[in-house]
Amino acid sequence: MDDQKTIDDQKLGELLVKQGIVKKNDVSDALLAQKRIRDNIAKGHKLKDLKLGEIFVRNNLITSEQLNRALEEQDKTGGSVGGQLTKLGFAKDSELISFLSKEFGAATVNISTSEIPSAVIKLIPPDIALKHQVVPYRRQGNTLYLAVSDPTNVAALDDVKFFTGLNVEVVLASEAEINNALSTYYNASAVLAEHKDFIESISISDIDEEINISELQRSSSDKPVMQFVNKVISDAVRRQASDIHFEPYESVMRIRFRIDGKLIEAMKIPWQLKNPVGSRIKIMSQMDISEKRLPQDGRIKVRMDGNQEIDLRVSTLPTLFGEKIAMRILDKSFLQLDMKKLGFSELQLRDFKNAIHKPYGMILVTGPTGSGKTTTLYSALSDLNNTTVNISTAEDPVEYNIAGTNQVQVNEEINLTFASALRSFLRQDPDIIMVGEIRDFETAEVAVKAALTGHLVLSTVHTNNASSTVLRLINMGVEPFLVASSTNLIIAQRLIRKVCEGCKTVHKIDYPLLSGLGFKDEDIKNTVFYKGKGCPACMNTGYRGRIAIYEVLNITDDIRELIYKNANQLEIEQTAIKNGMITLAQAAKEKFLAGITSLDEILQYIGNYN
Repeated sequence: MDDQKTIDDQKLGELLVKQGIVKKNDVSDALLAQKRIRDNIAKGHKLKDLKLGEIFVRNNLITSEQLNRALEEQDKTGGSVGGQLTKLGFAKDSELISFLSKEFGAATVNISTSEIPSAVIKLIPPDIALKHQVVPYRRQGNTLYLAVSDPTNVAALDDVKFFTGLNVEVVLASEAEINNALSTYYNASAVLAEHKDFIESISISDIDEEINISELQRSSSDKPVMQFVNKVISDAVRRQASDIHFEPYESVMRIRFRIDGKLIEAMKIPWQLKNPVGSRIKIMSQMDISEKRLPQDGRIKVRMDGNQEIDLRVSTLPTLFGEKIAMRILDKSFLQLDMKKLGFSELQLRDFKNAIHKPYGMILVTGPTGSGKTTTLYSALSDLNNTTVNISTAEDPVEYNIAGTNQVQVNEEINLTFASALRSFLRQDPDIIMVGEIRDFETAEVAVKAALTGHLVLSTVHTNNASSTVLRLINMGVEPFLVASSTNLIIAQRLIRKVCEGCKTVHKIDYPLLSGLGFKDEDIKNTVFYKGKGCPACMNTGYRGRIAIYEVLNITDDIRELIYKNANQLEIEQTAIKNGMITLAQAAKEKFLAGITSLDEILQYIGNYN
């Protein structure tokens, strides 16, 4: 395809030369530039950087070899193409800015000698300014003058226009001035103000790859390192991320946020920072910073905005190029305990409430890791929690503290397992028991016996859907008649992303496509469909927030009869559907028809479940 496109471009160039519209040398230069761009895109370079670099090459400010060298350095240490050209001595900042000013007709400013009003700075939040390396310089009426070092960065202009609602005019400043201004107006001041609990005063040291323990302790306490780690955490919390990943590679450390179930690259930092950043996180997590050969686990408790308390569960893992660090963000303010807002349909919510308010029996929630099972169980405990009942939970780990319940952290190293904790609960006069997970026969056996002896038991199992959970318990070694007698309800669930309300737009979809996916004509005839086009609020994903879809299997008498007879999964599922059970696929379709999510988001569930 690319070869054919190149041939077509050559033919077009020859035609333009014959007609005297362009010179032969210009066509050759254009074809060479086109090839360089394609080759560099194949290497993973960003198109905006390549465009800017090619402008410099075309106007003889640098050579193509110098551009390639700058792109290689950019891969290793980050930054912009212009910045790398300056560092390598291939061009001067003033020369590049002067040229771009003439090329794009934009004024140049010296923001290092200007005092920018705080009202102007507040027009753009730190995350957008730092992401795009731009500084709001001046506002005049409905026009915002934006200082940039790269006028080809259209994405930055679009984001600023969308966020501020103002007309944006570009003014040019050197990359060094932009970075100083970001440090002055955003990086330093914002971090100091928002994370003052973390920041201490300590000297700055040079950082080498090979470094001793005392040097690690010192460098990890440097103010810039501490500020950087704090800023990453605060950005992740502000973005409502569930996890932060610090991933070391040969020449860079990549930082990614898991937002709405998807990993999104937040930034790359120079490899020289991986040791001090890693050590800072390990110190905050009360880990051993001298131990790099073995995995470690720790916790961090932070307070943001004065009263927002957040727990971070931290795990380190030795890899080829250093320690990978994963942080799970446990923000109680985002814990949704209101059952009505979780995603249940009216029928599903009724069955769930009826089951949890029975005096005994077992309720199981199934789904993969990160599907919201714990939230569903916590919502049940919140509904049941009062001074007249004794609630005990065994969890690994205890993610959120629920006042009024007795929560136990499982620790297999000292033989405090789910099964042993469950046995201990039965000697503590319990009414309601929650077991984090049933993963073996021993735990399953005790849970079933507890459910049959007058206790309400809630737990999770790892299976694909509700009906297969029955067979999973039987395969663990639990007799079918015990499964049938003890189980009240089984819930399968997944989390799907919601269309971002900030950039939600009408999305036209062909009816034949929807009909082929099993949608009924009466459902789609007058329905409006939506899709997110991407905006700064959703990090250009088109989605913001998630909602659960549920499959609720009520263990009725006819379902119990099938379990007694050791029926297969398909028979159980078909009978449940006849009784009114909504499958995961049907639940996903309902969320799509309601305009909550997009077709792209539910395709995986429509394809896997009937």
